[in-house]
Amino acid sequence: MRILGLTGSIGMGKSTTAKLFAEAGVPVYDADAAVHQLYEGEAAPAIEAAFPGTTVNGKVDRPKLSARVVHDPAAIKQLEQIVHPMLGASRQKFFAEAEAAKAPVVLLDIPLLFETGGEKRVDAVVVVSTSPELQRERVLARGTMDEAKLDAIIAKQTPDAEKRKRADFVVDTSHGLDPVRAQIAHILAEVVKMPQRRA
Repeated sequence: MRILGLTGSIGMGKSTTAKLFAEAGVPVYDADAAVHQLYEGEAAPAIEAAFPGTTVNGKVDRPKLSARVVHDPAAIKQLEQIVHPMLGASRQKFFAEAEAAKAPVVLLDIPLLFETGGEKRVDAVVVVSTSPELQRERVLARGTMDEAKLDAIIAKQTPDAEKRKRADFVVDTSHGLDPVRAQIAHILAEVVKMPQRRA
């Protein structure tokens, strides 16, 4: 089984690309969704114990938790020590199910793949990209963010040009869904021929 890591900066079309991989029959592990699930269940009691007042009705209140840890590197580390082992276990379960289903390729959708050293845990990296103009247009069209907030997020992420350089495959989402589907078909044909590379 080959493991693909999917990443891309905000507004590049990563979520849509992940859906199109799923449409092509590839099991997809969504790291963000997995964290959401943990926050609504298994991780909530441990997070409440570490950061009292950050859960409501047995679920983590993300804005409250974010406000508690965002400017405190030690708190972020403490939170990661709670969540990362649980995430690891959920990822292993995903791999086991995919192997049992004899999936030739699985996809890990990890927004901060390079920032967290995740490229070492996959066989190939797929970076989703588009022009900076289209990126801004897409994010601002969501209506949930202004220019300043977007600039702050982009500043924190590994630059797109750097991601492209480190990628095995780049999916360009500038021209609609069908070209993306074609790029995915090409990636799936190529990745099974590549040697396993993960650590």
